[in-house]
Amino acid sequence: MTNSETEIPAIDWGRTDLLIELALSEDLDTTGDVTTNSVVPENATAEAVLLCKEPGMVLAGLPVAERVFKLVEPRLEFKAIREDGDHCEYGDVLAEIHGPARGLLIAERTALNFLQRLSGVATTSAKYAAALKGTKTLVLDTRKTTPGYRNLEKYAVAVGGATNHRIGLYDRVMIKDNHREMAAMEGPGGITRSVERARQAHPELEIEVEADTLDEVREALEAGADHIMLDNMSDEMMAEAVKLVNGRAKLEASGGITLERLPRIGKIGVDFVSAGALTHSVKAADISLDIKVSK
Repeated sequence: MTNSETEIPAIDWGRTDLLIELALSEDLDTTGDVTTNSVVPENATAEAVLLCKEPGMVLAGLPVAERVFKLVEPRLEFKAIREDGDHCEYGDVLAEIHGPARGLLIAERTALNFLQRLSGVATTSAKYAAALKGTKTLVLDTRKTTPGYRNLEKYAVAVGGATNHRIGLYDRVMIKDNHREMAAMEGPGGITRSVERARQAHPELEIEVEADTLDEVREALEAGADHIMLDNMSDEMMAEAVKLVNGRAKLEASGGITLERLPRIGKIGVDFVSAGALTHSVKAADISLDIKVSK
């Protein structure tokens, strides 16, 4: 894997199978693949390879692609040549597939859609993680994921060597700007009240507070927040926050994060950098399926 210390979440096959079934139903509706079923003989078999068509790609989602082929046609034989987390170059064979030709053609686009999307996420994540190499700062993903794809996209982030943030609204208390604004309607000390209430309601969970200013960082620290998000702060403000906190809470830089800026942020000494770009705006990787008719 790109980063052996990265904990990679297991693929949730229950949710993934639902996504695959939905994707196939979009393609096939009630009629099926009218072209393949008209043109390709029912007993025809074929061999196919999945090919990397771009340099520097990090592979992710190969088990999902295999699942698509097997759900469409259980008789298809799928042989993985590479594995998730591998760095691949143009022309590398990722997998070989053999069996009923109709099944290959019917599953092709759906399998590629999953594989290209997840490999794109992994490749982008690898670039962000590499930009922080040599620092103690880790790059985190966000909840800005494709609806329904969170488990798969966070899996791909970890495969690429970046780190998963909270999975959803249920596994960490995260007091953001709108929460603070509503708490402030009761008067000064909104962050303090919010942390105290959250701690009482969910003592088992870590608490994170989003801070826009150094005064808010100070209040969150005094309230006992475990993590403080430095939202849209300049490098200079973040450096001041690091001095102020002095290791008493974990610091996460967020907002305005670009690949070019990461090395500078890493040198400041924050613990984490979160970037929605790992999932919300990645380019799908270029992967093709080439078929060779065997009889």
